[in-house]
Amino acid sequence: MSIFSKKANQQIASYQQELIQTHFQEVDNMYRQIRGWRHDYRNHIQTMKAYAALEDWEALKKYLDLLDDDLQHVDTVIKTGNAMTDAILNSKISLAKSKQITVKADAHIPVQLKISEIDLCCIIGNLFDNAIEASLKLPPEQRLIRVYMDMKQTQLYISFTNFTADKKRQKIGTRFMSTKGKGHGLGLVRIDEIVSRMDGYISRNSEDGAFTTEILLQQL
Repeated sequence: MSIFSKKANQQIASYQQELIQTHFQEVDNMYRQIRGWRHDYRNHIQTMKAYAALEDWEALKKYLDLLDDDLQHVDTVIKTGNAMTDAILNSKISLAKSKQITVKADAHIPVQLKISEIDLCCIIGNLFDNAIEASLKLPPEQRLIRVYMDMKQTQLYISFTNFTADKKRQKIGTRFMSTKGKGHGLGLVRIDEIVSRMDGYISRNSEDGAFTTEILLQQL
């Protein structure tokens, strides 16, 4: 095996280890949320049972109304119309929020897409991971990731924007330098490979402390 092949294998192994660690954090955070919800619901049920035992139906109705209002604010789950996209977006949003990163997402995706679910998850996952990594270099009150996904006629449009500590990131060739250091950036390579294979379009822009990636993929 050549030195180049060994180095490439080491980079891939390192990249895969990072993915495993990231997914572990996502799952762990979601389980923490579920445990918190179960604890809260037990308390809510006990309170409603107490009102019912006292036959205080007016108090019970008011409590149910308060719970309904609370759920309206808590239910921030993204529902794009595509199950796989929903799964990865909500997983990444949950991870970002656990790191005190505000996420504003607007995504509408049809159920049937030309792009495979694996490729779509690779693109969304890597874009989100890069945005989270860059956001962590900022104080919590300045951390913000904007996600927009929708169909533009026959093309799937994907846009990710996040604020960065650098006013303008350094660019080498067609790609910006990875903020993760030497040996990283394989996620960017994978995104570019998918876009190229699908004859798509990708644009990266770094201006005024914000980094934006835009992708167009033909779906018909």
